[in-house]
This record gives sequence, structure tokens and C-alpha cells, in this order.
Amino acid sequence: MDNPIIQTENLKVIYNRGKENEVRSLFDVSVKIYPKEYVIIYGPSGCGKSTLLYSMSGLQPPTEGDVIIKTKSISKMTKKEIVELHQVGIGMVFQAFYLIPSLDILENVCLPKVFRGESKNKRKEEGIKLLHRFGVVEQSKKFPSQLSGGQKQRVSIARSLINNPEVIFADEPVGNLDSESSENVMRILKELNEIDEKTIVLVTHNAEHLHFADRIIYMKDGKVFKEEVNKEKRPPEAIKNISNVKYEELSNELKLLMRTFKNLSLKQVNSLLIPFKSEQLMHHVLSELNQEQIQTASSYLKEFLFKDINIDVLSKSLDLDYEKGGAGWNRQRVSAFIGRVQHIIRLAEIISVGPDSSSAQALSDYLTELFGLKFDQKRQNRFISFLRSRIKNKIDRFELQKSLDISELLGGLGLYKNKAEKISREVEIIMLMKYSQY
Repeated sequence: MDNPIIQTENLKVIYNRGKENEVRSLFDVSVKIYPKEYVIIYGPSGCGKSTLLYSMSGLQPPTEGDVIIKTKSISKMTKKEIVELHQVGIGMVFQAFYLIPSLDILENVCLPKVFRGESKNKRKEEGIKLLHRFGVVEQSKKFPSQLSGGQKQRVSIARSLINNPEVIFADEPVGNLDSESSENVMRILKELNEIDEKTIVLVTHNAEHLHFADRIIYMKDGKVFKEEVNKEKRPPEAIKNISNVKYEELSNELKLLMRTFKNLSLKQVNSLLIPFKSEQLMHHVLSELNQEQIQTASSYLKEFLFKDINIDVLSKSLDLDYEKGGAGWNRQRVSAFIGRVQHIIRLAEIISVGPDSSSAQALSDYLTELFGLKFDQKRQNRFISFLRSRIKNKIDRFELQKSLDISELLGGLGLYKNKAEKISREVEIIMLMKYSQY
């Protein structure tokens, strides 16, 4: 089993303990960060997220609890080991940059190597490589005051990497930047994670950045109150330990979905839910493609559901020749597929906002057009009522199908059995896309 690279155990940080102005910044926080993960700690200002980051880095001593780096507690490290940790184990990126104004850019980047006693030529060579990589090598002889905010932060990232640490901690790294510079810095950090395989732990209060993360830790009032997985990188054993969910603890919504989707197991409630959604949506929309075309398309659809690619990239990837890495579909099929997927995802989003009458009406309009339904006002109202009951998880798929199938005299709609089955299946796919464990 792979061990966490960083973990905290029942961490508490209390300022001015026992005094009138006592502040509890962290309260009983236990988290685990695994190698090569990109984890974002998200929450409002003052929730304790930066304190947690500094505690994990060893810069903020905890009042109670422990921080373990790999297999060793920070509290049991010698001064020499702490220095080594800060020099080569962890790289820090701050919102305020913290570049030394009297040193030029190259000297700022190389400063951590100076403290390790490395030769001037060697550290200069490494520094130039990093500045070149991040597009600021032309600024190497300038001073920090001559650079823009975005350039300063790229220099700061280069400095954090100069000793090749395994872990990068970033505290609100784009808090002082404009939107374009922010996007640039966030993509650099994503590249460091995906290409350089650095473990990234980033603190932010901006929800726009959450899609970059593999895993999101949500904080409020000094506590972690939930986690969300975009892309699972933790070892299977770690997932097994945290996914030990009992059936009786599941929400009614999920229990109803499991009646329809027999392959939806308790193990898929957390990180495996998106791959399951991708597979089900793919099989629902398609039926005439070969296995290779479906598997390739399913991989791209999964990336779309994980929000790693947008709808345009998905469309182009499906249309691209199979030999070139695409799914090898024709444009007509791609267009039909994208349109169907967009409709389903959009309806799932509408329903997720709240199971009110407008959600049921929107679903009714979609199904009426898709299946060519023609109802009088009485049957239309009854149809909407059935859909509202399914949206609110008062009935399952089979109860909905029965209501669509039985005669009007018995309170149903009197549809043909085959059509009732197709409509209920369509509704269930939308409910699956809408479902989230949080």
C-alpha cells in the first residue's frame, strides 16, 4: 500500500489559548495527501485553510495533533531535518511573491541553492532553465519591481522548484493577479503535477479554480466538512478505507438509482461514480459502433464529465480519425451525440438546482419532443406530476414506468409498454447525471 506523503492527525491550532482573545484556527483536522495528487483546500477567508497549509509545511507548530511527512512526525524531526525539509522536500509559492527587491530575478530564483552551498555556475544553469521554461528568461537581469504580477509569480514558482522538491505548497498563488495571469499560473501548476508528477497542495477561496484539482478539501470554521474527487489518484487501498459505506447509510436518491443500475455498487459511490456515469451514458446514447470506437469515445466522455476538456474538444476528439488518436466517428454521428449529451447534462443541471415545478416542466418538454408525445392538458399535467415525483425521489424508475404504462382509467397515461420503458430509462440517465454524493 502506498503511504500518504503528508498527513495530519487531529490537528488543532489555537492562538492566545486561555485568553479572552483566544482564536481557534484549526479544530481536529485530519487529512491525507498522496504522492502525485493535486489537492485544493477550498473555503472562505478565515476558515483555516492557510493555517492548515502552513502546519503541513512545518511553518506553523500545532497546538495539538501531529503532522507526518512520509513516515516521520515533524515534531520529532531534528533542526537539521526541518531545514532539509524546507530546502528540498517542499517548495512554497505565496500570494505576496516574497522576492528580494535588491536581488535580480536570476539571483532570486537561485537563492535556495546558495543556502545549500552549490557552485555559482551550477545554480545559474539550473535557474536559467527554469526561467526559460516559464517564459521569463528575458527578465533574468531585471529586479522584481520591474516585473508584472504574473511575471513575479512565475519567478516565485521557478524559485520553489530550484531544488527539485517532491511537493509544492501554494497559498492563494493567484490572489493578486488579473484573470489572464491567474489562468497562466494555474496551468503551470497543473503542468507541474501532470508532467513533472509533483504533488501540489493549493489553497484558494475562488471556486473557479476547483476544476484543476484531482481532489478538493472543503473547509469552514476551522474544520474539514467534505471532500470531492475530480480524478482519483489515491491508491486502491486508501479509497477502500474511506469508501466503507453501508447500504442503510445511503440517501434515498441513490438507493432508487441502484434499483435501476444493477452494476452501481457501494464501491462506486465516491471516486468511481464519474466513470460509471460515463459508461452508462455512452451505452444509452450509442448502439451501432464497434468496441474500439466506443472505448475511445468513452475515455473522452469521461474527461468531459471530469471537466478536463470542454464540449468543443470532446466533439473534435470524436470526429478525429481512430489512427490519429480519435474515436473515428463521422460528423453526423458526432453532431447527434453531442446534442444528446448536452441536452441530458443541461437537464441534469436544471434538476439539481431544485426539484420544483419548473424542473419537471423542463423535463416534460424535453421528453415530449424527443419521443413525439401528444397529450391533452389533463394527461400533460399527469405526466408532469409523475416526473416531479421521480425528481423528488418519491418513486423509482419502475414505478414511473408503470405509471406511464397503465391506462388512464387507472390513473396512468396509457402509453405503449416499449415507449414507457424508453421514457423511464431516459429519465433515469438524467437522474444519474444529476446525482452527486455531496
